[in-house]
Amino acid sequence: MIDKEERRYIQKRKRKAFLYSIPFYLCRIFKVDKRKLVFWTFEGSGGYGDSPKYIAEEILKRNKENGKQYRIYWLMTDISQYMPPEIVKVHDTMWNRAYHMATAGWWVGNSRTFYGTKRRKKQRYIQTWHANIGLKPIGRCRGNKFPLIADIVSKADSDLITTVITGSEWAEKMYPNGLIYSGHMLRTGLPRSDVLFNDREKKYAEIRERYHVAPNTRLLMYAPTFRGGSQKGKRKISAESITVDFSGVLNALEKRFGGNWCVMLRLHPQLAALKEQFNIPDEISHKMIDVTQEPDMNEILAASDAFLTDYSSSVFESMIMYIPSFLYVDDLDDYISDRGMLMFNLDELPFPWSRDNQGLIDNILHFNEEIYAESVKRMIDENKIVMDGRASARVAEFMEG
Repeated sequence: MIDKEERRYIQKRKRKAFLYSIPFYLCRIFKVDKRKLVFWTFEGSGGYGDSPKYIAEEILKRNKENGKQYRIYWLMTDISQYMPPEIVKVHDTMWNRAYHMATAGWWVGNSRTFYGTKRRKKQRYIQTWHANIGLKPIGRCRGNKFPLIADIVSKADSDLITTVITGSEWAEKMYPNGLIYSGHMLRTGLPRSDVLFNDREKKYAEIRERYHVAPNTRLLMYAPTFRGGSQKGKRKISAESITVDFSGVLNALEKRFGGNWCVMLRLHPQLAALKEQFNIPDEISHKMIDVTQEPDMNEILAASDAFLTDYSSSVFESMIMYIPSFLYVDDLDDYISDRGMLMFNLDELPFPWSRDNQGLIDNILHFNEEIYAESVKRMIDENKIVMDGRASARVAEFMEG
């Protein structure tokens, strides 16, 4: 049962979506160009990264090798961000978006389109989604934590999709509820994970050089999910949400695995400005590297020797490199109360998990490579995870065919 306020909000969003759809209909006076491709990440704010980046790179490579002339246009809210010269930057305004999307043969994105977007029959929309297997519940998997307006908006976008790229049987079973999508799925693997197989050695050196880190320094990537309220409430930003004892973690890593360690902080952009408020002792500040603004998280992951998160789906990508991966979930009960039940029982996962810093440190000190590797392999096999460095090629072949 929805209340009057929610009903009014839904009607407001529907009116806005109708107005938003008008430019798409007006732009139908222009023809659809089958060789024109429109890409985006995270509703235009993500820049050149995630799976669309690797699909684009494969298409550009094939253009050079085969003489094909696919033209890629990339929707961006900030056009000052880097983009290869072969790709046309498009400032993501309503009319720009409507014109380019209405005239492109293909759309490729890793997140939802805006409510009110319209697709023509000749056009194809590939959704790569930004997770293969996840801890966080999405869509209707959230149960009563999923707002009605979010359901309406998600369903509207899913009705536009013609193919969803997957990297596991698990995802294909989850997507009818998670993405609210039951159409064509293509199990290619996640294109964004190709770098973890094909260019790890290159990125390992490149990231250290970029951030002036000694070549033999080991790197822990810390990538927490965003905190600050459900989709029903007002989102707040709090530096107190980062409670990791980085000094204790670094000491434990050096004691357990040897060598010199640094932490690469991959924070949500809305928390980046509050980084100075985090509990980071002065004596280890030189060991903390902020990589929040890097558009491609998986390049950083490829350069990592260990991974730490709370609920990020990236932990299922770090595991395919068999690097030590840990979960620190000090707010587990609050998170479940806010978002809904997790997609897995944490005890069923390969990753040692803890609710407090002492538990995290103990998990690092007592990490067992053999048990971890066996658990990872079992998870890959049970969920039929496909990751082998050829996902981008498979998607490009599908588009060409």
